[in-house]
This record gives sequence, structure tokens and C-alpha cells, in this order.
Amino acid sequence: MTVAYVGIGSNLDHPGQRVGRAFDALALLGRTRVAKRSSLYRSAPQGHRDQPEFVNAVAQLDTELGARSLLAGLQGIEASEGRQRSFRNAPRTLDLDLLLYGEASIDEAGLTVPHPRMHERAFVLVPLLEIAPEVSIPGLGPASAYLERTAGQLVERIT
Repeated sequence: MTVAYVGIGSNLDHPGQRVGRAFDALALLGRTRVAKRSSLYRSAPQGHRDQPEFVNAVAQLDTELGARSLLAGLQGIEASEGRQRSFRNAPRTLDLDLLLYGEASIDEAGLTVPHPRMHERAFVLVPLLEIAPEVSIPGLGPASAYLERTAGQLVERIT
């Protein structure tokens, strides 16, 4: 069993409901169970700012799937929610990011773990640290050490 963390985000078409459905869909992935789920958080968009606020969360998974198979499952869930990749940082119905996969460091075409910008994003760190306060980012150290650096980013707990 590998412990993996998945970032969940949505800012289109009832984003809170979409994030809830994402948790449900993650629970249906084969050889995987949702061990913990964070609260939902509202956050300002980054990059392309002319779009609605996001609803974000993090799920902790216990999985027997390999990293590539897990990523394929995440992308299938995104597709089922109508995810389109029109441009970088575009509004989205659902975004599922494989943040951490055990202690692995993976840098392959289409798969980078740990997520390369997770330590720069309060909308990832706040829900991640809620469910895993001692978690470490391979190659970087404790995730909590990076939270202060994101202090200017709006993240508000909504549930």
C-alpha cells in the first residue's frame, strides 16, 4: 500500500458539488481507498486571474495502484466531469493533481511527483496540512516549512 495525496480543485458549474463528487469517485478507484479528506477551501485563482474563485481540497489515498495507473484514474475522473485543457491556468470543471506518491520522486513525460509547484500554493498546503500535519515533500522537507511563504494567498475554509 502506498499513501498518496491528491489535490482537488474546481471553479465552474457548482464547484463545491464537483469537489464532493471527486471524493466519491476517488473512493471508487480500484485497489484504492480514501483514508482522509480535508475540508473545502475557497481560493483566488492564480496565473489567469480573470475567472471565478476555486473550491479546493486534498484527499489522502491508500492505494495499490502504481503512480502512472493512479494518474490515469485521476484523469478519467476529470474527463467524467467534463475537464477541458484549453490553456494553462484556465477555468476548470475539475482538476485532480497527484501531489505526493509515497516517498517517490518521479520525473517522467506526463508525470512529475512531487507536484512541482505544490510547495508554492497555499490552496494545496492548507488542506494538505489539515489532514497530514507532519507530511514531508521528497527533496524539500516538511510541507509546513513552506506555508509561511504563501501567507499572501487567500485561502478560506468553507466547510
